[in-house]
Amino acid sequence: MPQKSPTTGTTHLRLRMVVVLSLVLLLLTGGRLFFVQSLNAKAVAAEAVDNRTRFQETQPRRGQILDSKGTILATSVDRYDLVIDQRKVDADKPIVRKKLSGGTTRESVGIEQAVGELAQILDQDVDTVRTAIVGDPGAKKNAYSVVAKGVTPEVRNSVMELRIPTLTGQLRSERQYPNGVVAGPLLGFVMNTDDQQSLKGAEGLEMSQDKRLTGTAGTRTYEVGADGVRIPVAETTEVPAVDGQDVKLTLDADINFIAQEEALKKQKQFNAEWVSVIVSEVKTGRLIAIGDSNQLDPNDPSATEATFRRSASITQAFEPGSTGKVPTFAAAIEEGVVKPTDAFKVPNAYTINKETINDSLKHSTYDMTAAGIFARSYNTGTVMIGNKMSNETRYKYMKKFGLGKAINIGLSGASQGILAKPQDWERRQQYATMFGQAYTQTALHTAQITQAVANGGVRIDPTLIDSYINPDGTIEKPAAPKSERVVSAKTSKEMLRMMETVVLEGTGTKMAVSGYRVGGKSGTGQAAGPNGGYDGYTNSFAGVAPLDDPQIAVVVTMYRPKGDWKSWSVGDTFSEVMGKTLNAYNVPPSNSKPNGYDVFIGSEQKKSW
Repeated sequence: MPQKSPTTGTTHLRLRMVVVLSLVLLLLTGGRLFFVQSLNAKAVAAEAVDNRTRFQETQPRRGQILDSKGTILATSVDRYDLVIDQRKVDADKPIVRKKLSGGTTRESVGIEQAVGELAQILDQDVDTVRTAIVGDPGAKKNAYSVVAKGVTPEVRNSVMELRIPTLTGQLRSERQYPNGVVAGPLLGFVMNTDDQQSLKGAEGLEMSQDKRLTGTAGTRTYEVGADGVRIPVAETTEVPAVDGQDVKLTLDADINFIAQEEALKKQKQFNAEWVSVIVSEVKTGRLIAIGDSNQLDPNDPSATEATFRRSASITQAFEPGSTGKVPTFAAAIEEGVVKPTDAFKVPNAYTINKETINDSLKHSTYDMTAAGIFARSYNTGTVMIGNKMSNETRYKYMKKFGLGKAINIGLSGASQGILAKPQDWERRQQYATMFGQAYTQTALHTAQITQAVANGGVRIDPTLIDSYINPDGTIEKPAAPKSERVVSAKTSKEMLRMMETVVLEGTGTKMAVSGYRVGGKSGTGQAAGPNGGYDGYTNSFAGVAPLDDPQIAVVVTMYRPKGDWKSWSVGDTFSEVMGKTLNAYNVPPSNSKPNGYDVFIGSEQKKSW
């Protein structure tokens, strides 16, 4: 009987081992397949869905900023950044798509053709677009390559028709200011968020009202195929974004434009650092216009010096000069220490407590009424009247008029000015505060004081924001402005008559407005320099009209004009803005005659300055 060779036995053993191992592997594979398809099918399916699922945050539309008539001052438009994952682009694999000419016929095109078509849509160089799509030869592929920024929805739709793998349009908002420089320093401007996906306020109302304007982001969940393109028939879930609120202002864009233009004209005339024109409603405190000569276009904020990217009307404090005599005279009349017709002997220089007070122009010693002192704005006579009250009493009225406190109209950077307490006033300072020196305030403070005097003695906090408009059209009103009686209605009436005397016979004769009775107060104050001394001036006028029923207050402030101070005047600026505002708001002309006080004691009223 033949014997088995050792080689044959070994071969058979190997074959058996191979068979056994194969069976084991088959069992393992089958078991795994059974586990995957039967016992763990849901988990595997869920994992596959997770791999295909993409989460996208949807940005809300930023609210608009509107003027009182609904004119759009700031708005957002949809723009798209085109981005692509270069790692998913295969230059050798054709793209199947519907023909661009229309219809349902499909075609296959190569990446090079699609790139050429994309470059034509974007009006860009082909090589530049190709590099953005497929990367530089030999370089590492970029997972996030920006092909184009800020394209319109129409361009984005045309680009999507090219079906370039993973090329998507990321929605972002672009802020636009249709009226350019109108109210620019008030509106402010925006900047991109850190993730570049949305906008946030950087200055002005855009910053202070950012939470209101921004809204709440939403989410979108969808599935993509192996090529990174969204699967049209796959389920999509979405939590909608909630758009931001619109902010409606009290401003009138047309009046604000006039105020700005007149401020700019006056600034150029006297080469001033800045000029401010503020227009407000006497009976409500609503701000109709805040015009700054140093204008800001929010579409290009970098073109404006940083100091004036905020409104000088609320950020720049100065010593007001003779407009600061209004609180002094109002307090004196309210306290009953003086009447407008009381007589005073007023010299050119007056010494009190070893301090000599001078008037700006030398004049003879006159027998004058208190109203005449106010009309001619003599410092000497003002100190005589102010000295009839204690420092504490005058300080009380200055505070009630709003001095020494920042005025909140919904903007950051508002200056409170400087008003020391009376116990800290130095010997000369106590007298200087009577005629608008030795303390500081903003142009908005001047407007607030003027409004209070004209409104029967009741100060109403100035307001800039009228309301908030929700995405569904409902309106939310902010809290009503606070009000405080500063002086009586009787004192208000006497002050208005004294202010009319300023325009009829005093320093404000250039401030007349045809057809209307006008009252106001002029001012020229020294401007403190950086080293502690005075090296400039502030020239201003604050007025109201019509005096038989005060409706509108206008304050013009010119800071550090150049040239001879005797030539400075903001009278034409005041008259122009006041006249156009009265006309725009259909305020009827005055139906009563002017009623000023006598300036001098006796019948002779025409005396030299």
